[in-house]
Amino acid sequence: MIGLISATAAGTVARDRLAAAWPGRTAVYEGPVREAVQRAFAECEQLVCFLATGAVVRLLAPVLSDKSSDPGVVCVDEAGRHAVALLGGHGGGANALAEAVGEVLGAAPVVTTATDATGVPGLDMLGLPVEGDVAGVSRAVLDGSAVELRADAVWPLPPLPPHVSPGAEGPAVLHVTDRVVELGARAAVLRPASLAVGVGASRNAPVEEVVGLIRDTLDEAGLSPLSVAELVTVDAKADEPGIVGAAARFGVPLRTYTADELARIEVPNPSEAPLAAVGTPSVAEAAALAAGGELLVPKRKSAPAGRAAMATCAVVRRVPRGRLAVVGLGPGARDLLTPRAREELRRASVLVGLDQYVDQIRDLLRPGTTVLESGLGAEEERALTAVAEARKGHAVALIGSGDAGVYAMASPALAEAGADIDVVGVPGVTAALAAAAILGAPLGHDHVSISLSDLHTPWEVIERRVRAAAEADIIVTFYNPRSRGRDWQLPKALSILSGHREPTTPVGVVRNASRPDESSRVTSLAALDPATVDMMTVVTVGNTATREIAGRMVTPRGYRWQSATAARGGAK
Repeated sequence: MIGLISATAAGTVARDRLAAAWPGRTAVYEGPVREAVQRAFAECEQLVCFLATGAVVRLLAPVLSDKSSDPGVVCVDEAGRHAVALLGGHGGGANALAEAVGEVLGAAPVVTTATDATGVPGLDMLGLPVEGDVAGVSRAVLDGSAVELRADAVWPLPPLPPHVSPGAEGPAVLHVTDRVVELGARAAVLRPASLAVGVGASRNAPVEEVVGLIRDTLDEAGLSPLSVAELVTVDAKADEPGIVGAAARFGVPLRTYTADELARIEVPNPSEAPLAAVGTPSVAEAAALAAGGELLVPKRKSAPAGRAAMATCAVVRRVPRGRLAVVGLGPGARDLLTPRAREELRRASVLVGLDQYVDQIRDLLRPGTTVLESGLGAEEERALTAVAEARKGHAVALIGSGDAGVYAMASPALAEAGADIDVVGVPGVTAALAAAAILGAPLGHDHVSISLSDLHTPWEVIERRVRAAAEADIIVTFYNPRSRGRDWQLPKALSILSGHREPTTPVGVVRNASRPDESSRVTSLAALDPATVDMMTVVTVGNTATREIAGRMVTPRGYRWQSATAARGGAK
């Protein structure tokens, strides 16, 4: 819950705007300001104070405890011009909260955390638990001092600056491992989610026995509990309180497999007891191996005093999985690049893309990002490169214009990507939508996009699709309509549509949608000159209901609307 506190009329207006924008997420604290702030600090995960920063500092000073547990605090000034992340920028989420408050209130977020200000990712913002001298190693990263990177494997981390690397000679060390390591001054360790723990338990096994067994097993094997990614077991034990409670204690999900799935897995220590109880000769070892990876710790039993064991566990180390994000950059304007796309660009340690698209977003990349760019015509090469980098364990972003899944890089990349990497799709504003917004509302009814490029698709197939759209009276948006070497396909497609639509059918032509040299016009099927169209242009041909109204293309949502508009004299 986010606590909201104000002291003045202006602050109360802004407070209420925020509360209305986030229903169910906020709680307004009334009464004397000191009591309200301190009560909210004790009860909420985050605070937004519509007060001066100095006042909030004085009010909170007596109740501050620890940066790992204190709420994040944001202050908004009386004029609503700034949202200042005052306390708990990373751990308390105040930096992100300042951004979110700024979006609602139109205030400029003010973030002074050193890593955020310099574009260098903080160790506590890399998506992994971190231990050790986090402040000391972070200081070395910020200062540009050499930081030796000691990683057991390649993990899909955000980019690290070049001076954080294997073999770097300096006093600071950053480990990436699931093993317990001795940490001195200026040494920290990131804990990858690399371990899966298979668990078996008798009915009503105490949660303390299950948790104790897992902790003792990890401790004796020299493994960190912070690297446990999940607990796994047989589905017959999905509701076993001891196992469910153990997963909750470790803060990880519980995944289950059927007895038949586990029975097919060869294990070093099968037993008749689980076979009789749940239908598989192994639960802990088989479930762990089913999660995938190397068996580090074979089955171990708990050892309670004075009675038989009620819990078993086994541990595997999973093979690191790379991550491929296929990112659509939109039509070109920076304000049409989605927030999710921005996040993925900053998360990727490797960026793959067409050189001109890379230039559009190069300033958004974090220091240390490896950029692999190539020119026109190298789509297959870029797809193969992106998948190969992900298979090495990296966090990869493969970029394309518009939506990466529409005539772009998603399909060739996913045709190569197997189940050995994680794939994330990030949608973008595609050219058809960008052009439609400029033209008016041409896509108000059923519509289709057709590429007129026959470089990869035979013209016979393209022509068949155009004829089908013409006969079905579907609005058509043509991508790749005309180039120097392909100057007859657009006239042919327009001729096909002319056989089913009136010469006065509106046609929208948009070039470089959303870019500084954008141009657009609405013409008709008969009047369109194909010679004025090039590869940077999108051509949208309306259906029989589409009309030009006040210079805009409009297609009604239902055909009954057409006659009503004509009767009012609004169409032409």
